[in-house]
Amino acid sequence: MTLEEKVEHLIKPVIESMSIDFWGCEYLPAGKNSMLRVYIDSDNGVNVDDCGKVSHQISAIMDVEDPIASAYTLEVSSPGLDRPLFRFEQFKKYQGEQVQIKTISLVMGRKRFKGIMESVNEQGVDVEVDGELYNIIFAEIDKANLIHNI
Repeated sequence: MTLEEKVEHLIKPVIESMSIDFWGCEYLPAGKNSMLRVYIDSDNGVNVDDCGKVSHQISAIMDVEDPIASAYTLEVSSPGLDRPLFRFEQFKKYQGEQVQIKTISLVMGRKRFKGIMESVNEQGVDVEVDGELYNIIFAEIDKANLIHNI
């Protein structure tokens, strides 16, 4: 289980008990400047008060459970327009949209993909980049975001 999965297991039930959706989280290690970023969402959107209330609850849980041994900063925010994608359901919801994906290792000679997410299945996604279709399995995805076009 990854650190993010452990944190999700601890905080997701509390966030959802507040009628707020847990969107995902990421831990960015950087020594004294490490950050735990938690994304929340709701049908009505989230505001600064929502983030503050959730942050307060998460801090209490993290102080008791202590899943991160070193110092870190907690940041709670909306996923925004260029929202990160963490789970199959999120990828599926935005099928047909433009995405940016960074992979852990080379996939067909590249690690960065920016294009239309043509299809999504339980194993991964197909992204069209410059007329070529790339199949990227979920285990290879390091980071994925929607690209919001105005």
